[in-house]
Amino acid sequence: MKSDALMRDYLQRCAHRLAAVQTLYERSSWADVVRESQEVVELALKALARSARIEVPRLHDVGRIIEAKRDRMPASLRPHIPRLAEVSRQLRRDRELAFYGSEDLTPSEFYRESDAKRAFDQAQWVVRVVTDALKR
Repeated sequence: MKSDALMRDYLQRCAHRLAAVQTLYERSSWADVVRESQEVVELALKALARSARIEVPRLHDVGRIIEAKRDRMPASLRPHIPRLAEVSRQLRRDRELAFYGSEDLTPSEFYRESDAKRAFDQAQWVVRVVTDALKR
């Protein structure tokens, strides 16, 4: 089914992106780690939604949809839904700020290693939880 192929593509791209985020982390590009981690989480949750045959509108915080459709999610994943949604929401909040900044905020000066570590750890966790749930 086309939806399954797209889901597998999303998960494969998550793995590639995590490798890229690791490189950004090693280069101390903290704002980019935060931004790219958000994209990894978004892609992983869209893969999860696709696996449940849920069409996701073009939005960046997919966690709300996963919460709303929890009954269609794999049983092994349901205990993780609140945290998945919270990670999605938190990283969504930083998406544009980490990339563009604002008149009074320069991303490379604002984001610290602790922000990048948290975002990267969260992205890795989301991909692991989603991948494990979809393998069952």
